[in-house]
Amino acid sequence: MPGRSSFGPYCLRRFNAAPVAEAEAALLECYGSRRWAQRLAGHRPYPDLDALLAAADEAGYDLSPTDRTEALAIEVSPGLPPDAPHSAHLALAAAHAAYECRFGHVFVICLDDVRPAEHPDQVLAAIRARLGHEPEHERVVTADEMRRLARGRIIELVSSQ
Repeated sequence: MPGRSSFGPYCLRRFNAAPVAEAEAALLECYGSRRWAQRLAGHRPYPDLDALLAAADEAGYDLSPTDRTEALAIEVSPGLPPDAPHSAHLALAAAHAAYECRFGHVFVICLDDVRPAEHPDQVLAAIRARLGHEPEHERVVTADEMRRLARGRIIELVSSQ
């Protein structure tokens, strides 16, 4: 997952008022497509979070394969905590390698609704299941997971503390 923005937490009002370059930089950390970030930054102000999330979804659906490839290039495959057993690290590394060999990009999954203790099992099970997908079906699943990741990151970005 990309690093969090150095701009700190935003509220929606601050996001709407930020200079274009700053808003785009923050959005690129939510979803690594320049076209996507430019589109969302260019359509500000958003009246509420729901409108911003709807715009993010719409922009995600309109991306070209090149835009999606750009976004996938900055993603990091989900891993395990450092103290997990060595055998678990090996199993997950092998699963990630098989996925990347089959589909040509890192495995992405949104785990926002999954308890952290269940992440390793969910990731491994999802990789195994998705390895059986045809490439076109997996492209659709990956695009959906990327949109879900972006939504969670946007919520994090504009949530005030």
